[in-house]
Amino acid sequence: MTSHETVCLLNPTDQDAHVEVTVYFGDRDPVGPYELRVPAERTCHVKFNGLDDPEPIPRGTDFASVLESDQPIVCQHTRLDSRQAENALLSTVPYAGGQ
Repeated sequence: MTSHETVCLLNPTDQDAHVEVTVYFGDRDPVGPYELRVPAERTCHVKFNGLDDPEPIPRGTDFASVLESDQPIVCQHTRLDSRQAENALLSTVPYAGGQ
């Protein structure tokens, strides 16, 4: 099993959500937006390892992300660390920024 970070997106509305993800690093310029669509009343699980347009996120690099959506969504960030024999799983609910 490969270590990975995933964002789980829930769209409880009756309209598709168009989500933009911008990824920030400590030592280089941000990358994005990565464009995602979450169908109405559905959930979508996106591994950051699988994002590749506009460019792949370098593996083994610390990063943070900002998600913006045209519909109210719920998101949960999960990290699976499989570098040692005992896997570790961490999950957080991100901060919702105001406008």
